[in-house]
Amino acid sequence: MKSLSKLFLNLALLSANLVLSQGFKIETDKGTIMEPNNMICNGGYWTEAEGKMKMEVFSTLWNDSLSWEKRANAIRKNILIGMQWDKISKYDGKINVIKHSKKIMVGYSVENIAIESFPGFYVTGNLYRPLQIQKQYAAVLSPHGHLKDKRFTDYVQLRSAYLASKGAIVFAYDMVGFGESKQTRHKMPISLLIQTWNSKRVLDYLLSLPEVDPQRIGMTGGSGGGTQTFMLTALDQRIKVSVPVVQVSAHFFGGCVCESGMPIHKTANLQTNNVEIAAMAAPRPMLLISNGDDWTRNTPKVEFPYIQKVYAAMGKSKQLKNVHLVNEKHDYGYSKRIAAYAFFTKHLKLDSGKSSQKKQIDESFIVVLSPEKLNVFTPEKPRPNTALKNEFEILQFLKFPTDETPYNYYKN
Repeated sequence: MKSLSKLFLNLALLSANLVLSQGFKIETDKGTIMEPNNMICNGGYWTEAEGKMKMEVFSTLWNDSLSWEKRANAIRKNILIGMQWDKISKYDGKINVIKHSKKIMVGYSVENIAIESFPGFYVTGNLYRPLQIQKQYAAVLSPHGHLKDKRFTDYVQLRSAYLASKGAIVFAYDMVGFGESKQTRHKMPISLLIQTWNSKRVLDYLLSLPEVDPQRIGMTGGSGGGTQTFMLTALDQRIKVSVPVVQVSAHFFGGCVCESGMPIHKTANLQTNNVEIAAMAAPRPMLLISNGDDWTRNTPKVEFPYIQKVYAAMGKSKQLKNVHLVNEKHDYGYSKRIAAYAFFTKHLKLDSGKSSQKKQIDESFIVVLSPEKLNVFTPEKPRPNTALKNEFEILQFLKFPTDETPYNYYKN
């Protein structure tokens, strides 16, 4: 039996070398060799000074709403091509749903939910719903950043429950490979594609609910969840209000393959960055939340002014806001949450309550539940036996190459 450690080593090497994410194959008379993909913009691809300079260059490439739309369309097209969206977009049919263990809390309920994103692959999460009866509700997608069990943390539960108590149906869901998403490791070569598709299918599910108002759809997440937020907002006009937190940067492209492991920022004829992708939210309401201790430290002077220019070109400057917390760090803590609450309350028309806006927002009524109470799949309720079992089966199903050596381990 081949050792498990050797398998993990080979998989780690593959994530850095596979043709889909980091390189391309060249056939020679001496066999196949790998060449690095110089179209990948990963992590701190530019310095802060270079990022600022690039924003000045990008500003010269358009001068009004029409020329911006032309550029935005080119960026959107490149994202879809770079992610190889056509490999997965055919699975855009009926969504199979697993839902159970409804818990009635104060002002909201929580259910454990999984949806089948494409045949055999499940998005795992929790559905928070208002208890107040209304004809229609707003809805909010709540992805999260990089942490093994982040969906179960207090801050993800707090923001999801609070927004639900104010009138939004909130779907908090796992990153690929984290939490209960155990069908693959997180750093698989096409995690950017699968993660973006999962968000799109969560949106599809929420919009399938007759009680959801399609004109009041929001999305928010921090760090890697911020990437998911501005990425889906750029691709899908059905997201009406977005709040990407501590992630939009001119020089930092995201440090994980789920954010920048496929060639979505650069081609031989186009260069962009996450600021322009975030700007594609215009003219829809967007709140950027930044801080002084990570790659968003320059947001008020670099990233925000560029996006302001886009909104101004469309005559929608008031739809854009930046809350910059210079003394705070890379998180989605209380001060960031209350800024998001206020923005969603205004633009999604949530229940603002009778209290003064100056009064401190109280989250104390929210009970933070244990993972055991939030798990979708348990020994009593296991993942369906039709589920894809590993990366090899996922890549094979989506018709990506699976002939690289590490995947041969799965075949034995």
